[in-house]
Amino acid sequence: MDIPNLIQTVSIYALPVLFAITVHEAAHGYAARHFGDNTAYMLGRVTLNPLKHIDPIGTIAMPLLLYFATSGAFLFGYAKPVPVNFGQLRNPKRDMIWVALAGPASNFAQALLWALALVLLAALGVQEPFFVKMAQAGILVNLVMWAFNLFPLPPLDGGRILVGLLPHRQAEMVSRIEPWGFFVVMALVIAGVVGTLWLRPLMTLGYAVINLLLTPLLSLLG
Repeated sequence: MDIPNLIQTVSIYALPVLFAITVHEAAHGYAARHFGDNTAYMLGRVTLNPLKHIDPIGTIAMPLLLYFATSGAFLFGYAKPVPVNFGQLRNPKRDMIWVALAGPASNFAQALLWALALVLLAALGVQEPFFVKMAQAGILVNLVMWAFNLFPLPPLDGGRILVGLLPHRQAEMVSRIEPWGFFVVMALVIAGVVGTLWLRPLMTLGYAVINLLLTPLLSLLG
């Protein structure tokens, strides 16, 4: 076990991961409150305080265990889900889509901000590897969270978006998957299906969109 390398990796990824999960969960809470559900707000979850969103098992123990078990080849973790009472939303079926979309959208926005930071570091001539690698990690972590959470299977955000978009009968059928959805998704991840058919194409698209959005700035700096 390369302890120095582990410490360096954790220090580079700690801040991007902390921001990624905190803003993701807070975004769900803010969106739910906006559309009429105060459940998360009443429980103190509509906040950017990371301590309110960290799950000791999913956010800390599981990623570290998987890092050691797979030598860094496979990492997975999760934050404490923000409670949403969809029945309290003003238009439950429609508003569910926006509440679910808020999390992945926040991650894409963060990926764009980290990419902007990377461009500015280069423009200012900052070549310190730690800051450059942290910005690169911020882009990667957030694009992974954005793409993974959009996978169209409950309880992931993409599954909730799908339920909101489908007609009532089909939506009800998809909703029934939710109790086993997590295990189905994990099986598909381990089998390589999610990575090959979903994550890679979507992340390639994500990087392309970010490059396109930053092209005017790159032209000015160039």
